[in-house]
Amino acid sequence: MPSLALPHPNTHLLRLSDLMLLLVAMVWGSSYGVAKGALAFYPVLGFLALRFSVTFGLLMPALLRADAKQRRDALVCGLPLGGLMLAIFLCETFGVALTQASNAAFLISLCVVFTPFVEWLLLGRRPTRAMFGFAAVSLLGAGMLSGASGEGLPGRLGLGDGLMLAAALLRAVTVCMTSKLSRDRHAPALALTAVQSGVIGLGSLGLALLSPDGLPALPGDAAFWSASIYLILGCTVFAFFAQNWALKHSLPSRVSLLMGSEPAFGALFAVLWLGESLSPLAWAGGTLIVLATLWTSMRRG
Repeated sequence: MPSLALPHPNTHLLRLSDLMLLLVAMVWGSSYGVAKGALAFYPVLGFLALRFSVTFGLLMPALLRADAKQRRDALVCGLPLGGLMLAIFLCETFGVALTQASNAAFLISLCVVFTPFVEWLLLGRRPTRAMFGFAAVSLLGAGMLSGASGEGLPGRLGLGDGLMLAAALLRAVTVCMTSKLSRDRHAPALALTAVQSGVIGLGSLGLALLSPDGLPALPGDAAFWSASIYLILGCTVFAFFAQNWALKHSLPSRVSLLMGSEPAFGALFAVLWLGESLSPLAWAGGTLIVLATLWTSMRRG
């Protein structure tokens, strides 16, 4: 997260950025439940191929508008990062299909806690002592959440929850690799996202075509298409723009606090919209994860 010095922020812009960040947190939090609904109509690989191929098409003009050096930088950074993101979305989407959407929203937020330790491994930056405590609290919360879901026992993750933890770890790796690969490059953000989306879309399509079941015909259900449009336009195009705009007009501590509300929105959406149920133990585990994530974000911010 970039460190922004705003000693005297404009009050109107600060409030507007808060609203934008809350909307992003709500949209991203709801994405797990929406994706779970779409996966009832279409398999994971085909769904990812559709979602990110369309996203690539929408962002292609940004890549074409970039000059030759910017496009080269976008490709140099975007191809390996797109490969990492393909692995993230495979773990994340299969994980959503195999666990509750509320669990997915809580567990994916652990990437914030994992990031300092991945930085230590990849970039040689040792985390502070407090980070070890935050990690212990978050892992305790993950164990409570998974054990209460009925998918596993405390201390023993089910497959869906395990895939979400793998996705969170891969997100942390991607954060570090993005910092490393983009250090001396100047690819426009939308152009870089276009390349990454293309890698995810083509990779998912290739895996789908190689799978034994192949790629089935697209469903005609309105629920599937409305979910797909929401994920493409809301969770990718709008959320990306809104977050980047808000980062220019807010303070790091406020950004961390507001974006840390994403898993709570995800759990509430899953309970209210999908009818999922969480036991008191699961709510307690999710709360520990959110607190550990917020503490980590605030300390690093």
